[in-house]
Amino acid sequence: MNQGPDKTNPADEPRLHALLLELDSPGALLTAAERVRDAGFTRWDTHTPYPVHGIDNAMGTRRTRLPWIVFVFGLVGCIGGLLLQWWTNATSGAAFAFVPTFGQGYNYLVSGKPEFSLPANIPIIFETTVLLAALAAVFGMLALNNLPRHHHPLFNAPRFRRVTADRFFIAIDAADPRFDADRARALLDSLGGLEVEEVYDAPGSARLPQWLVITIMIVVSLALLPPLLAAKARLSKSDRPRIHLIHDMDNQERFKAQQAHPLFADGRAMRPTIPNTIARDDTLPDPHLDAGRGEDGWATAYPPRLDITVDFVRHGQAQFNIFCASCHGIGGAGDGIIHQRALRLDEPGWIAPTVLVSDLVRERELGHIFNTIAAGIRSMPPHGDQIPPADRWAIVAYMRALELSQHAAREDVPPEKRTELQP
Repeated sequence: MNQGPDKTNPADEPRLHALLLELDSPGALLTAAERVRDAGFTRWDTHTPYPVHGIDNAMGTRRTRLPWIVFVFGLVGCIGGLLLQWWTNATSGAAFAFVPTFGQGYNYLVSGKPEFSLPANIPIIFETTVLLAALAAVFGMLALNNLPRHHHPLFNAPRFRRVTADRFFIAIDAADPRFDADRARALLDSLGGLEVEEVYDAPGSARLPQWLVITIMIVVSLALLPPLLAAKARLSKSDRPRIHLIHDMDNQERFKAQQAHPLFADGRAMRPTIPNTIARDDTLPDPHLDAGRGEDGWATAYPPRLDITVDFVRHGQAQFNIFCASCHGIGGAGDGIIHQRALRLDEPGWIAPTVLVSDLVRERELGHIFNTIAAGIRSMPPHGDQIPPADRWAIVAYMRALELSQHAAREDVPPEKRTELQP
């Protein structure tokens, strides 16, 4: 029951909100809606337990403006996403000096790509278009329907509760420009409904419950704590490192060098090398094999560990073609493709590669050539990190084969092949 007016406080007097007509069938609802529409009312509504086909036409409802709102915001997102990428990638601070530093673009050149290219910007344009259109659809729908609204005066009418079961209602709002209580009631009485009820807006019914207000204040206060703590950490100075929430592999549990640790008897985390031991999968150093050194200088023979066979030399040929032929040439004559290109371009300061079949190289010790491959010389880069020691010796063996091919004597040729040679 609605309470009567409080004469001591006129603001607490209940106000008439609407006249409510109760109907018992969808057919009666459609007929009544057409009559209310023809009467010229503009602020009224129908309420049903399920969708009623044709109710929009009976009420004279106009098409919603929501699609246009979604279209406009989607267009803004499309253009905004395009301008954002143009500003951040294709502008520079020199061209827009009036813009503060934090608002200027990056203008980075990546692999010679253009500063602005429409195909590369399509994904971001699509994302911003969908984002703003979706937000416009949700919040536009809420705004056009006057939502959210935690209470409605129709909830004060006991008979209105059957709208979710088997009753149909028409409510004419008292705020309608054509509303007159007596004439509106006469119209509703003439529609043949079950009951016409006056619905009042009870004072204070639209207020949020106190417990809900307190809960919202607590949630908002707690939500403000993280950004306030972040702002404090950013603006303040401390002699302690910042809190690292996600460690990933930045802070691994390990013993650091030169760190004290009680796990070991000497209190040191770093362990000294155990005498007379070598690392797993490692071998004892061999100056001959690993550095090309002999007892009195550069080695003049191949390491005893290596078996110098035809296959070994052919392997050296493959390695030579990979690492050496581009400069020294396939035949070692110093006419590789890199040297030829440098001559065509007339590169200043270019040093011609050494002719590997010359007398100068032929007279060098095997260890000297091995060291040159590993450490480099003049403009030749070192290949020690790229070519293992055994492969370097294979290259040396192939170079000796190249030299022999250019300076071979008759006695160096097998007897069965000599008949084919001119004396």
